[in-house]
Amino acid sequence: MITALIQSMRPRQWSKNFFIFAGLLFTLDKYHPAADYAKTLAAFIIFCILSGAGYIVNDILDREQDRVHPSKCKRPIASGMLGPGAAWSFAALLVLAGTSASFMLDPAFGCVAIFYLALTLAYTTVLKQVVLLDVITVAAGFVLRAVAGTTVIGAIISPWLLICTILIALFISLAKRRDELESLREKAPDHRLCLAEYSVPFLDQLINITASSTIMAYALYTFFSQTGEEHPYLMATLPFVIYGIFRYILLVHKGKGAGSPELLIILDKPLLADIILWAAACAVIVALPGKL
Repeated sequence: MITALIQSMRPRQWSKNFFIFAGLLFTLDKYHPAADYAKTLAAFIIFCILSGAGYIVNDILDREQDRVHPSKCKRPIASGMLGPGAAWSFAALLVLAGTSASFMLDPAFGCVAIFYLALTLAYTTVLKQVVLLDVITVAAGFVLRAVAGTTVIGAIISPWLLICTILIALFISLAKRRDELESLREKAPDHRLCLAEYSVPFLDQLINITASSTIMAYALYTFFSQTGEEHPYLMATLPFVIYGIFRYILLVHKGKGAGSPELLIILDKPLLADIILWAAACAVIVALPGKL
């Protein structure tokens, strides 16, 4: 039972919550007391709890559709390992614990957490069945993670951070929809109604648009934002972003698991190495003002 409960929280997808660290990463040149690092880590844990609750509710409501999916049918609720009653109770406990902890950590952060829960519920019950709004809502969830990370340490929310976050999130979400269409084919609408409105050529166009926009937005950020002006060598991280996006597109077209981006990033060694090197380069450049 315990194993099924933990699995239902989808720990593999908690990597999405690393966006919470973005605010801290790009303000390393500012003074941060040790408490800020502890708060950011606590915020990450809280969002893992809250997102886990959201995943459970989603799997309860989608258990019938998940049973026709080649991989989602193995999830605890869809497979029958975990009953809906126990799942509902566990989700409620997680929401109570997560929201209580979020307001104890920081009231403003708690408000962002509540808004994230509301967005997750809207997505789970309605928006995920509405073409285009489904991927936009997922992207908005990533933006709220980034906002939560800056809010908890009292940092100023950069518009550039929000733009880059929503674009890369749209890119990943669209690639996931494409993978679902390719893997499920004629069964796709049975799993998700809005998939009937999508097509691979249409999604390829949107993927290309968001990929190009992401690269352009990040390039403009490194050149013209306040952070970019203070750290001109930040533009040296642009090749990592370009390679990462190109590599991801390559894997999408090879059918290498874009339906599970959290696993794709970990299992594809070149992509994982690129992300680590990008983060390390950003940290070094931003943390050493006047030197790099």
